[in-house]
Amino acid sequence: MINILFVCHGNICRSPMAEFVMKDMVRRAGLEKMFVIDSKAARRDELGNDTHYGTKAKLRQMGIPFAKRRATLLTKEDYAAYDYLVAMDAENIRDMLRLFGGDPDKKITRLLRFAGENREVADPWYTGNFDETYDDVVKGCRGLLQFIIKNGTPIL
Repeated sequence: MINILFVCHGNICRSPMAEFVMKDMVRRAGLEKMFVIDSKAARRDELGNDTHYGTKAKLRQMGIPFAKRRATLLTKEDYAAYDYLVAMDAENIRDMLRLFGGDPDKKITRLLRFAGENREVADPWYTGNFDETYDDVVKGCRGLLQFIIKNGTPIL
């Protein structure tokens, strides 16, 4: 089983979008039994809130299934529970490193690294541009899935 956790600031826009996009990609590839995919917040701002309406609208537009959910907070135990801790931006990485006390197993990375890009996933909270965020998420998730299939292990 390969365990992936997507992390963003509040767990209502980018990380749930990545969670549902990745679940859809894995399902379409017939690999859903090999994966556990989830998302959480690095900060407390949106805890308990459902996915942002803009994220839900974009997922609906693209035909990607999603479920009602509540934003949940990253915990120290998540480091041991997941093989990949995938951040949307550098702030998320700093938050994870602080919470986990480092990254000895090299599990933490930014999503767009898997697309060969050294930048952050566009944050629609500030821009309102869910199309741009979706494009970033799809690129990153596609690259992550290809990386996992090619390498066959959860080791970065």
